[in-house]
Amino acid sequence: MKNLATSGVVALSLLGAAFAMTPAFAADEFNVAPGMTYAGAPLGLHGADPVALLDGTQVDGDPQFFAAYDGVAYYFTSEANKAAFEASPAKYMPQNGGFCTFGVAFAKKLDGNPEYSAVVDGKLYVFLNGDVLNQFMEDKTGIITKADENWVNIRSTAATDL
Repeated sequence: MKNLATSGVVALSLLGAAFAMTPAFAADEFNVAPGMTYAGAPLGLHGADPVALLDGTQVDGDPQFFAAYDGVAYYFTSEANKAAFEASPAKYMPQNGGFCTFGVAFAKKLDGNPEYSAVVDGKLYVFLNGDVLNQFMEDKTGIITKADENWVNIRSTAATDL
């Protein structure tokens, strides 16, 4: 945990700057793009295919293959990926509502960019940027544990209130 605390000071400075520069954060439990999709729900994971992400491939989905789950729309690269998601959506959901897991470890809801993602124990985690992902890789267990503890308390809190 000492590593988490030491790297946290530097990361929070980076995250705080990014937070101040990013105008739109979801005010609820999911990190979504503003506006609605054809599914009638806001877009999650910046349009990346969650099935592909869980397999370790970052690729944008195609709006023609979409599904909504828990009020969030997701795009897929194929009908097969869409069907896999629809058969077991919870399996493919990003942790912490798609917010940056490192940020959640510090009780902040920062944008989770699927370009910077990791799969740990079959779960998808997304991060603000490459530097934050690299810091996560140094202490995956500690950061996940802290994020899990914080998510229970901040899940329904607007990002702007944290």
